[in-house]
Amino acid sequence: MKYFTKEWYELCQRTGLHFGMRVHKSAYVRDEALFLRLYNRKEKEFLIQEREVYDVDPRFMLEQDGRQLVALDKWLLDGDEISEEHTMVYHMSSEERDRIQHLIAAYDVRPPFDEVKSKDVFRVNQDWRYKEAYDKLPVELSSRIADMRVFALGYSTREVLRELKKLSRENEKCMKLVMDEYRQVQQAENIPEHIRSQFHFHDCRVTELTFGKQIVMRLDTQGGFTNNNKVTFDNVNEIIRQDEHIVGSDWLYNELYRTDCGYEVHMIFSGEGMPEFIIRCADIVVEQE
Repeated sequence: MKYFTKEWYELCQRTGLHFGMRVHKSAYVRDEALFLRLYNRKEKEFLIQEREVYDVDPRFMLEQDGRQLVALDKWLLDGDEISEEHTMVYHMSSEERDRIQHLIAAYDVRPPFDEVKSKDVFRVNQDWRYKEAYDKLPVELSSRIADMRVFALGYSTREVLRELKKLSRENEKCMKLVMDEYRQVQQAENIPEHIRSQFHFHDCRVTELTFGKQIVMRLDTQGGFTNNNKVTFDNVNEIIRQDEHIVGSDWLYNELYRTDCGYEVHMIFSGEGMPEFIIRCADIVVEQE
């Protein structure tokens, strides 16, 4: 990838560092009593939310049949007005309808809400937020946090929150600069519209990848915004990069470039290690099997 690299993706994850954070006047020092009080408060809020979700009747999912959807990567990467070719009407399959009916049947006989299990989930979530905070924040900022456990619960000092907002704005600016540069480059690429408009597979899962003179990729489109589930890269003349763990991963972003002999295709996925796949081919065929 030239633009939507792993580093760019990680930068995207650092554009909302201040989201959900609140100033607490006692966050300047490490205080065990403060931590326990805030933990119990947040745990109680979590249990209320979990109980509300537990009581959501899955019958509402049947209402999605016939809804109009817009591809997520069109929202994220294109600045143009959304056109009809980037929308689709969702038609629920009989398999999906059967799955929802099974959910409804299970909902009607569900056991009482398990509060103990939900408390365990909250604890695991907090452990993850604690680790994520260290991973996402620069050392000079994390070193100014008196108790990372309190920070992971969503509380900080006024000064730290101010720095979080500043850092988020800087990261967002850098992220958008890359997006704008890619848009400009793409405008100069002579990509046929039928390929450009169809080559959108954000959140589709790779289920199969076969190699030969052609490379064929099959996709599970349930999580995406397309019904096209097969991509054929015809007359592949070079595999520039092929990381492991592509099959089973979700498609994140792609870049298309025109070459003298066809196309250079860059793809990056959300699986283990964020694998990349970069090839050169004569043609690209997108279809629904």
